Amino acid sequence: MDTALLATKLLRPRLRPDVVPRTRLAEVLDRATQSPVTLVSAPAGFGKTTVVETWLRGIHRPVAWVSLDGSDRDLSRFLPYALTALEQVVPGSMSAALTLATSSREPVETVLTGVVNELSVYDGELTLALDDYHLADSPDVARAMTFLVDHLPPQLHLVLTTRADPALPLSRLRARGELAEIRAADLRFDTDEVAAYLNDLHDLGLPAHAVSALETRTEGWVAALQLAMLSLRERGDVSQFIDRFTGDDRFVVDYLADEVLGRQPDDVRRFLLDTSVLERLSAPLCEALIGEPGRAHTMLERLDRENLFLVRLDEHRRWYRYHHLFADVLRAHLHRERPSDVAELHRRASRWFAESGAVEDAVRHALAAGDSAQAADLVERALPDLQRTRREDVIRRWADALPGEVLGNRPVLALGLVGGLMASNDLAGVEDRLRQVEQMLARPEAELVVVDPAERRSVPARVELYRAGLAVAAGDSAAAISSAGRAIATAPPGDDLTVASASGLAGLAFWATGDILAAHESYVVCARGLEPAGYLTDVLGCSLTIADMELALGRLLDADRTLRGALDLARRHSGSGPTLRGTADMLVALSRTAWHRGDLPAAARLLREAEGLGESAGLPQNPYRWRVAMARLRAAERDWRAALELLDDAERVYVGDFAPPVHPIHATRARVLATSGDVAGARAWAREHGIGTSDELSYLHEYEHVTLARVLLAEHHATGAGRSLHEAAALLDRLLVAARAGARGGALIELEALRALAHHAAGAEKLALDALGHAVDLAEPQGWVRLFLDSGPGMGELLGALASRRSDPSFVQHLLARRAGDLLPARAATESVAALPDPLSDRELDVLRLLGSDLAGPAIARELFVSLNTVRTHTRHIYTKLGVTNRRAAVSRAHQLGLLTRGAGR
Repeated sequence: MDTALLATKLLRPRLRPDVVPRTRLAEVLDRATQSPVTLVSAPAGFGKTTVVETWLRGIHRPVAWVSLDGSDRDLSRFLPYALTALEQVVPGSMSAALTLATSSREPVETVLTGVVNELSVYDGELTLALDDYHLADSPDVARAMTFLVDHLPPQLHLVLTTRADPALPLSRLRARGELAEIRAADLRFDTDEVAAYLNDLHDLGLPAHAVSALETRTEGWVAALQLAMLSLRERGDVSQFIDRFTGDDRFVVDYLADEVLGRQPDDVRRFLLDTSVLERLSAPLCEALIGEPGRAHTMLERLDRENLFLVRLDEHRRWYRYHHLFADVLRAHLHRERPSDVAELHRRASRWFAESGAVEDAVRHALAAGDSAQAADLVERALPDLQRTRREDVIRRWADALPGEVLGNRPVLALGLVGGLMASNDLAGVEDRLRQVEQMLARPEAELVVVDPAERRSVPARVELYRAGLAVAAGDSAAAISSAGRAIATAPPGDDLTVASASGLAGLAFWATGDILAAHESYVVCARGLEPAGYLTDVLGCSLTIADMELALGRLLDADRTLRGALDLARRHSGSGPTLRGTADMLVALSRTAWHRGDLPAAARLLREAEGLGESAGLPQNPYRWRVAMARLRAAERDWRAALELLDDAERVYVGDFAPPVHPIHATRARVLATSGDVAGARAWAREHGIGTSDELSYLHEYEHVTLARVLLAEHHATGAGRSLHEAAALLDRLLVAARAGARGGALIELEALRALAHHAAGAEKLALDALGHAVDLAEPQGWVRLFLDSGPGMGELLGALASRRSDPSFVQHLLARRAGDLLPARAATESVAALPDPLSDRELDVLRLLGSDLAGPAIARELFVSLNTVRTHTRHIYTKLGVTNRRAAVSRAHQLGLLTRGAGR
């Protein structure tokens, strides 16, 4: 060996004792074994050398290793090291080439031609590993390596580890399938590997949530985990340390400052610090910050190529972000070195985002710049659109972020933020805010700041509107109706939104009192006003409520018409674009009207169609509504266990709104229990919720009291207890009076059918047939069927007797036929499990059930005592077999197939 060469650069690295097995990379490395060239390219600290050395030790192939440094940018230094390394594993093969390389002025192509020719006759395979290649990647070295790559003998496998993509023909190699690539995304530790490193190798005993938090904060960056481990050994409060572990940790700062930031030329370093104020970067945005047109695109490409902790956010390389910890370090340096530049950089970012229509980012940067006035202007302009698109979360956040002093003379802005708080059910302090707005209105107009004068004219009416909302939330219906009336009276001409909203709140207040007719009228006004104002999603929400009221009034056909009209509106608006939010809710609600008509196949089809639209097409309440609707279908099929599990799931995902919960899920569950014969369970429900026969009756709890009557009738049927029958009959009589007074035709049909059963059980046949006849008279014009099918034992006998008394018995005979089951399709709601061409295994069913829970992947793995990778593999197989692409769709599909019923598929 030439004495000028450092022998230690040719030694293979020793592996550290704390190496985490990377079995997850086995498949990638197997592919690398078959490729002529392997590129391992990632930022500093991602474990490139360790992964490569561990891999090469496992494939038992001679390895020529060179640890490169900056002096190897000189080809006359680089080439002897590479040739000497090859000579060590294939003695005698490189002697001529070494002589040429070190003692003559032959072109490098001549030297490498000899190398290629020598190795092409080598009997075996060998690997040339060039570690830290980025340090040697000069034009001369690149030219030599390109020649070698283009003429690589089949015996030689080339492995490069590098922090930056080398100046080699990578795209050509990629197109030929001759390049295996392992990048930062592959090298990141997943949760299992983080746990193995911290707990198994370093015995830190961290709980799962702490491991997960560290994985998130470090993004699996191996060096950061090592640095965090060092800090953890010095801390007593592990949880507090992990919560505060950021890029300002002294070990992280030192590492990144020494290994990355300190090695950058001045122009790159300045670009990094300037753009560190951004959470996401694009070339046009960066240009706005640095003020140098045309330079940002080149610089981003350079940072990406050199693996400077830049994470691509899209496939087109338009948007990037910095690694979180790296961004923290950059910001810390920016604040320390150029504190006076920080505000101006944020102002430039705010202006760029505002001109691009990205208001949320614009506001955030304006606030970061300390420009509260600019932020307030942006928010005030954005409020109408955010309210229209139901972005209460954003408005709620801004209500906290904007300093109080900036709101002191902005009544429109202050009131808009109140709207966001109320829509988020965050009502504390709202009345104080309303009073402050009224105080502002008493001041001279010249002292007020208003972006849109038209919005200013609506402020007094909207103050009353929000007071009506507060009253509704407080259960004060009279105050709500009064405030809503004042809002409507003071709204300026053309303010359809305020009039519509106030009408809606009045409707809610009337609804809560049981005055369904007045509530319906108010809601119709609300929906008609919201449509021209452009609040189409809210029109759909109103339509749900209107249909609910129409069902309560017994107007099944009107409910169907209302929902179909809303669905047509949604489809006209959506066109070929994104589906209007709330469309799925219309389909779910239509499945309910189909269920009432006894058309179970149509109900099932509508639910499948709703599910197929995806999560974005539903209102927040849609997940629980869908499950309740599916539970009704399962109960109609007498699949009680599936129905109950769906209802349990519906309770779990329940999201309320302003509408009174007149059909609580727990009462629906009690009905399923009673119908299935679990009278004790249904009785326990009544005790748990305090539902009794002597309660004062109100519309808000009518559904629960009718449910109790059903439970008592079921109890009498099961036990023969006379007291149960007596209590049921008395309760039904009282409920009938209340429903008749409220003109609630839907309740009247159900109550009369139940009263018929009670009289029948007591042996009072004439009273029974009179009650049933009344129910049929009310039901037939609208097509109500389901209430007669689910009423309970004895209904068939009563319908048969009633048919003989009627001049036109066709509808009664239709009900009889349905009860007999000759028109009731078996399992209309679900498809057959056997329809799956590739059934799920028992383990996949276990994973599928847990996918329907709140558990994250790691928690599912712990629950099943398997690795996270195993869970991911099962999940991938489940998605394939069910023909879905996400977790929610898999769970819904499983419900349709009946796979989530315990014991299903086994």
